[in-house]
Amino acid sequence: MTSAAGSPNGPGQEDTTPAAHAAHVEKTLLQARELIESTVSLYRRRPDQSPPAPHTDVTALGEAVEQLVVGARHSVCIAITGTGAFEQIAREALTAMPVGTVVRVLCAPGVADCALAKLAHAPGARYEIRVSEADLRDIVISDGAAALVRAASGNAKGQATLVNDRAAVRALELLFAGAWSLGRKLDDHLALSPRLLGELTRIILERLRSGSTDEAAARDLNMSLRTYRRHVAEIMRELGASSRFQAGVRAVELGLLFD
Repeated sequence: MTSAAGSPNGPGQEDTTPAAHAAHVEKTLLQARELIESTVSLYRRRPDQSPPAPHTDVTALGEAVEQLVVGARHSVCIAITGTGAFEQIAREALTAMPVGTVVRVLCAPGVADCALAKLAHAPGARYEIRVSEADLRDIVISDGAAALVRAASGNAKGQATLVNDRAAVRALELLFAGAWSLGRKLDDHLALSPRLLGELTRIILERLRSGSTDEAAARDLNMSLRTYRRHVAEIMRELGASSRFQAGVRAVELGLLFD
C-alpha cells in the first residue's frame, strides 16, 4: 500500500485503514483482469496453437482435478461457487491432499458447512477455509503452475478447461487472492446468525456507514423510526459491538460489508 503525508498513521507510515485495504484489493483485481485480457489477446493472435481441451464429462473432470491435487507439492487453491458435480469432486479431492500442502478453500455461503470446518483439524495438509460472496468461477490452482477453470455461468454446463500458461495461471491466482482477502473465516461464518446474512442487515449497515440519520434511513426503508432503531440494536448485539462505529468495523472484518 502507498503512504501519504495525510495518512492517519502519520507521515511515511503505511495506511492500514479498511478503506486503504479495499483500494489496494481493487487495484490488484483490476491488474488481474488486465492480465487475463492480455493473455486472451495473446492466444487470439496465435491461431496455430490448439486451445486446451475442455472437460465436460464428470469422470474426466474428476480425473483432471485429482491430477492437479496429487501433483501439488506446495499449495492448492480451490474455489467452490455452488452445489453440484464440481462441489462433490472438490470435496473428495480435499480429503486426499498431499501431506504438508497449504490448501486454501474459498467457498460460496451455500457450500459452507461443518464438514468443511472439520478439514481445518484434519491431519496431513494445512487447510485454510474462507467464505466469499464474490462472483467467482470454480477453480483449482496447483503450485501456481497449472489450473482448472470452470466455464462462466451461461456457457456449456459442466465445461472446464485446464490452463498451463504461466501468465494465465498467475492471473487466476491474483483473482483468487483478491477474493480471499475479502472473505470471512469459515468458523466466523458458521457462527453468524441468519439475521446478519440477510439483505436487510446489509442495507442497514450501509446506511450506518454512509452516516444517514436514523430518521432518513427509516424513511428510505419504509419503516418506523422505532423499528429501524430496534433492527440496529439487534445487529449490534449480534456483532458484539458496543458502538455503531465498532459494528461497522466488525461488519467489514466479517465480510458483511466491503469498505
